[in-house]
Amino acid sequence: MTETATSELDDSFHVFDTTLRDGAQREGINLTVADKLAIARHLDDFGVGFIEGGWPGANPRDTEFFARAQQEIDFKHAQLVAFGATRRPGAKAAEDPQVNALLQSGAPVITLVAKSHDRHVELALRTTLDENLEMVRDTVSYLREQGRRVFVDCEHFFDGYRADPEYAKAVVRTASEAGADVVILCDTNGGMLPAQVQAVVSTVLADTGARLGIHAQDDTGCAVANTLAAVDAGATHVQCTANGYGERVGNANLFPVVAALELKYGKKVLPEGHLREMTRISHAIAEVVNLTPSTHQPYVGVSAFAHKAGLHASAIKVDPDLYQHIDPEQVGNTMRMLVSDMAGRASVELKGKELGIDLGGDRELVGRVVERVKERELKGYTYEAADASFELLLRAEVEGRPLKYFEIESWRAIVEDRPDGTHANEATVKLWAKSERIVATAEGNGPVNALDRALRVALEKIYPQLAKLDLVDYKVRILEGKHGTSSTTRVLISTSDGAGEWSTVGVAENVIAASWQALEDAYAYGLLRAGVEPAE
Repeated sequence: MTETATSELDDSFHVFDTTLRDGAQREGINLTVADKLAIARHLDDFGVGFIEGGWPGANPRDTEFFARAQQEIDFKHAQLVAFGATRRPGAKAAEDPQVNALLQSGAPVITLVAKSHDRHVELALRTTLDENLEMVRDTVSYLREQGRRVFVDCEHFFDGYRADPEYAKAVVRTASEAGADVVILCDTNGGMLPAQVQAVVSTVLADTGARLGIHAQDDTGCAVANTLAAVDAGATHVQCTANGYGERVGNANLFPVVAALELKYGKKVLPEGHLREMTRISHAIAEVVNLTPSTHQPYVGVSAFAHKAGLHASAIKVDPDLYQHIDPEQVGNTMRMLVSDMAGRASVELKGKELGIDLGGDRELVGRVVERVKERELKGYTYEAADASFELLLRAEVEGRPLKYFEIESWRAIVEDRPDGTHANEATVKLWAKSERIVATAEGNGPVNALDRALRVALEKIYPQLAKLDLVDYKVRILEGKHGTSSTTRVLISTSDGAGEWSTVGVAENVIAASWQALEDAYAYGLLRAGVEPAE
């Protein structure tokens, strides 16, 4: 590990990521050391200035992470940060094992958490207010003497400021005078609002002269806004987590904060060109922590630049900026057109362009597609979530006939309930492909799985490209309008060929029949993607 990463950015503004510590406290996230190393590499690729790796000495995993990071990661943009607490009451920083564990981590930067709320000092630390100030002064001074850069997190600062503003400011002043480069005001309980944050940060900055940072939790849904309000008030250090991961409802989300700073404030906080990596980095980190990326996350969600209403599409056809606040390519995302019963001609034309299908300004053709979509969505189909099924529908209208790779004669699925309590699922498919009649039978762990396997058995000899296909997701929804077991069912199937993923839809009163429709489309689209010509 390089102790000081080289960067084209100066030190005037810090983007500080705490995904590996604070973000890891989210319910459902359990990071291994390998996970933490992978995330650290992604964050360094993104170009953040500081990566807080955890609390060395507090648990074996974080201690191992710092040891391995020094050997395995060559940081190009970020500096690694170790997190810990000020020394214990009545002790000396130089003799405190926890403080020395921070030094032994090898991290060039250390963040200390300090109490800034008078009641926390007296009730949690069980010491005096003066001794707490001495703990801050002694620990910061000692670490500075050892050649470390020091940041101080003032825990519960805003609540402490409300209770005793002079004492809260005394903690900030003490940390700064002892040598802390930045003192971070933490909204630990996440209860602040932007106007309150801006007022407090402005006052503290004027009264202490310290360089200030902000750490905002999202309990009021205002963490990003509170972070930007602090910047408006003069903070030059922002602490965030990737995708807003964190305890309770999370922390200020790194990606909207950085995008706002770069695109709205005009601040250069990432190396040149790295903002375009944002969507990729967000999704890559989501994969590591094993959480599905939020589709509606600002800037990086797959729906962030998705347009559904026909009115929007008409305007976007003239100028995309009319309904988009930025060009999605600036953050590595793309504009998407969703086709639904709200679609107009412009939606279909733009979607055709997105799919590489030239509609040639054929108003009659576009009109037929619009009516076809509205007619089928009235029956329960949804094409905004099933792009592959829509493309097959669109191509069928363009060609004047459905794209057929095989013709189904019949299919059946049997579920056998056995006396020992087990079940057997068997499916038989009869079809025609390339003038050949094929009958195939297969078993599966359910009737849909059995049908999927039977279809594969029937077709793979003729279409070996299907061997790459893998059903990766299956969703069933009972639609409104009917009741009980006779209700209309919609099935969405997601399929992958290893290089991409697509979704198809089926609707029927029978869940198996709906699944079969979605499977047929999934296989047809897979063959289309593979470049196979449809049957005449």
